[in-house]
Amino acid sequence: MDELQWYVAHTKPRCEKKLVAYCEREGYETTLPCYKSVKKYRGKTVVFNKPLFPGYVFLRLFSYQKTKVFQSDYVANLLYVPYQEEFEQQLTDILHALNTDLEIKLAPEIGEGQRVLIKSGPLSGIEGWVEKRYGMSVVLLRLDFIGQAAAVRVDASDLEKS
Repeated sequence: MDELQWYVAHTKPRCEKKLVAYCEREGYETTLPCYKSVKKYRGKTVVFNKPLFPGYVFLRLFSYQKTKVFQSDYVANLLYVPYQEEFEQQLTDILHALNTDLEIKLAPEIGEGQRVLIKSGPLSGIEGWVEKRYGMSVVLLRLDFIGQAAAVRVDASDLEKS
């Protein structure tokens, strides 16, 4: 007997919301946990809803619906969730946390000793080495200028691996 099962769709780059729209048109159940990201541009504040897990959309499907999801051209891979109840509980907990007023973001994969690029702020475009992490958001970054090192604290959300 075929029953609804959780699947994790690994999407093509920046296709999470497109896949959700496609699945909703087809009548499939989707979950895309998002957090609010606030950016300021020349005195204007813009709020974006960004996927908490970039590149992933959670789907509840019957097994015969998988083929139709692949036909969307937004999916790179579709992964079956082996522990359905545990996954559903974890997803419920994440969605509950997102509905609070707490600031929630995916913990960056940037760790001590990694080379990173500063992608925004006054030091945008400069590369450096992660010396130390302080919690989820603050990074002590070593920047090598003309053979001399200077350390600066940078928000982890302003960094990407280089």
